[in-house]
Amino acid sequence: MRFRRYAVPLPSPVSDAKVATGRQRPLSRIDVLTCEVATADGLGGLGFSYTTRAGTAAQYAHAKETGERLLGQDPSDVGKVYDLLLWAGASVGRSGAATQALSAVDVALWDLKAKRAGLPLAKLLGSYRDSVRTYNTSGGYLQAPIEEVKARATQSIESGIGGVKIKVGQPDMKEDLRRLAAVREHLGEGVPLMVDANQQWDRPSALRFGRAVEELGLVWIEEPLDAYDAEGHARLADALDTPIATGEMLSSVPDLVRLIDLRACDVLQPDVPRAGGITPYLKVAALADHAGLQVAPHFVMEIHVHLAAAHPRDSWVEHIEWLSPLFNERLTIEGGRMRVPDRPGLGLSVADEAAAWRLDAVEFRAAGG
Repeated sequence: MRFRRYAVPLPSPVSDAKVATGRQRPLSRIDVLTCEVATADGLGGLGFSYTTRAGTAAQYAHAKETGERLLGQDPSDVGKVYDLLLWAGASVGRSGAATQALSAVDVALWDLKAKRAGLPLAKLLGSYRDSVRTYNTSGGYLQAPIEEVKARATQSIESGIGGVKIKVGQPDMKEDLRRLAAVREHLGEGVPLMVDANQQWDRPSALRFGRAVEELGLVWIEEPLDAYDAEGHARLADALDTPIATGEMLSSVPDLVRLIDLRACDVLQPDVPRAGGITPYLKVAALADHAGLQVAPHFVMEIHVHLAAAHPRDSWVEHIEWLSPLFNERLTIEGGRMRVPDRPGLGLSVADEAAAWRLDAVEFRAAGG
């Protein structure tokens, strides 16, 4: 097995509400941890995790300390291997960088399992559909003037993407409302439109914004409050007609289950690399469906297109093209939907060009391997 760490540059830096209010700097790259596993029968699997700022060095360090435990294991026993790695790093807990390092391994094992079956991952899991609804986020960040946001929105719809999400949460809420109204007028009533506040508001501000935009017919308001304020999200979801979406920042199954138990959102947004991998994601998604919630996984469309296709409810998958340069393959989008690749596994391979962005690499081999 081999771990590699990359720094994938963005075409240009982007800013959300956390940047606008001084909490973070503009985002200029995505750091990625990849895991490649190879078996005695000559097959291989590819998985990855990521961070949008600090953190992949910690993931990489944890992977180096625990990854060797996989040598000699049967890769088909994904659940057993998952528990093995959890206990290998038990002293640092079951969330955060530890489980995010594990997610790269877990995704690689699921990729390998599907390749062994000769099936796309969605088909291995049990697909309900061959394509999923998709919306674009990368064109709606706060550093962009409103005319650029409108132009990018038009470009997204004309390219076959089915909806648009824009960022909100600036210090002056009136500016958010102005930009949002301009985009809605530009797109018309028929185009699905979402907003994302990136945890910017307190409870009264979030309620005030939600009431101000009820007539715009938004698909959802995303992360209006601190990601860990489950009670606040529950109150907001109960008070507003517009659906509330959250969950992307949570990195443990218990935290995500708490959102479900409290009915803290209408749309749950788990993220495979952040939540610890496909194995825990499937548990959370099943619980969300049982509770009657929608599931719209966050980022990493290359993984989530498969999981959304294998979910009973027709889910939205977020289109952000930032990781595309890392891989040789591209997803097909048409008619507002993202098609599930028909290649075995995830259908991904790392591009040769990615070598220029590599920061670290380590490899483990079994004796005689």
